[in-house]
Amino acid sequence: MKLSLIDQNLPKSICAIDASTNSLAFALFDTQQETLGAVGKIKFQGNNTYEKVMDAGKKVKAFFDYYGGFEAIVIEHTVFMNGGFEAIVIEHTVFMNSPKTAADLALVQGSILGAAGLTGTKVIGRVAPITWQNFIGNKKISTDEKLYIKSQNPGKSESWLKTYERDLRKQRTIRYINTMYDRTITDNDVADACGIGHWAINNWEKAVQL
Repeated sequence: MKLSLIDQNLPKSICAIDASTNSLAFALFDTQQETLGAVGKIKFQGNNTYEKVMDAGKKVKAFFDYYGGFEAIVIEHTVFMNGGFEAIVIEHTVFMNSPKTAADLALVQGSILGAAGLTGTKVIGRVAPITWQNFIGNKKISTDEKLYIKSQNPGKSESWLKTYERDLRKQRTIRYINTMYDRTITDNDVADACGIGHWAINNWEKAVQL
């Protein structure tokens, strides 16, 4: 699938990132060749959040250095960074039910941005999860869909149904990315990174608006 270069200021290359407290999934887009390049996941190790954050800083900086740095970033509340790749896109979370999870994720994203700054990043952008998900047609489960799912799974708890709905949407993202870019991605986080990048290259001006 070829990318639409709708903005002359669109960086030549973009690294899209979906970060969690345990890992960083990435997708590299070449906007000149109009292709999706390398994808993958970097896992953080440690016995607690702080050890994982420090491990994230070391590994992410090494990752950025390997590709020559990034000039810009987008985070889910998402972030973009600019270097070897001119831009990075990271997903920024607008709201979470768990304050601890939100705080831990903020630490990890801070570590990522710190590594980005050390490798030459100058531009930061953002996107809410629901924004890029809606863009690829993966909207929230409708009321009718929820009723149908519940009718097909009688006796299941609300917690089970929510997990089923979440997994259903993850599979929709995977199918979209694999169809759009002729890939065989199976990892949910990697697919999300691709979705973030796909949105970013088509909405660059929005990504870098403050």
